[in-house]
Amino acid sequence: MTRAGRARRLAAAAAYGGGGVGLAGAGLLGWLRLEARAARRRVEARTSKQDPPSGDGLYGRGRAKPLVFTVLGDSSAVGLGVERATETPGVLLAAALTELAERPVRLVRLAVSGAESCELDPQVERALAEKPDVVLIMIGANDVTTRTRPAVSVRHLADAVRRLRESGAQVVVGTCPDLGTIRPIGQPLRLLARRWSRQMAAAQTIAVVEAGGRTVSLGSVLGPSFAQDRSLFSVDEFHPSAAGYAQAAAVILPALADALGVWPAPTGRRRERRGTVRPVARAAARAAGRPGTEVRATEVRGSGTGPLGTWARLLRRRPTELPTPEEAGEAAEAVEVPVG
Repeated sequence: MTRAGRARRLAAAAAYGGGGVGLAGAGLLGWLRLEARAARRRVEARTSKQDPPSGDGLYGRGRAKPLVFTVLGDSSAVGLGVERATETPGVLLAAALTELAERPVRLVRLAVSGAESCELDPQVERALAEKPDVVLIMIGANDVTTRTRPAVSVRHLADAVRRLRESGAQVVVGTCPDLGTIRPIGQPLRLLARRWSRQMAAAQTIAVVEAGGRTVSLGSVLGPSFAQDRSLFSVDEFHPSAAGYAQAAAVILPALADALGVWPAPTGRRRERRGTVRPVARAAARAAGRPGTEVRATEVRGSGTGPLGTWARLLRRRPTELPTPEEAGEAAEAVEVPVG
């Protein structure tokens, strides 16, 4: 079965209530579970027990009505592994969005460390009360480490995206990162973790695009780069460091800004590619292994669907330079946001 076929099977299972990924051999499965528990204990022993400050509040200046930016998901959305709010993805992105939009941005971080996709519903409820203009969701790693059935995970994520889109919010999802680079995970579990991560990311992309959102692949952003440069990891070797979060935020920013209509048009000789159009399952399979690839719904000859399902466009925009943590802090201090 092709990668696109596997991704479509997982997404279809989410839609119709079946599915799941199994391993041949109860003995092998039991051994892998023991190895997974051991890896989890090693990571948890070195993971910070306290989240960094949220940095919630207004960023930027001006009298225009602030854009409301909410961040949902798990510890990757929280920024676990860093100490300062200005190093978290939410603050870095809020500071960048206020520059691009030339208006204030109000950040509301609702993500919860350790959250799985089945726990998104309370976060969505709180987000809806904030009436967001744009929502970022980063989720999936805990679903993989707990071996939650992809069909279950993806169904919850699709429901969250659908509810947020129905409220009028734009939704961008950073898909499941590549867990095959986590050093505390031994072989062969590490190889399986990479496979499971990419399958999850592809299934997430199909579900999100069909629910009206757009995705950005974090798998390979937090994959080969992290494997080669250990400074991108925090001390627990599982969560990103400040540099790692900055790299992830840099590839998410274009999709967020474009969803809000504030991504700058190319000027001069620099032209932005229109991207490749494919059926969403094929687009999802390709994006799962390509760094920073954005996938969103599109039309072909006036139709959003073709013989193989929803049409999707793959885009790889050149990331813009993010504000440094110090500059993000200055944007917050302009309106007295606590970022300690």
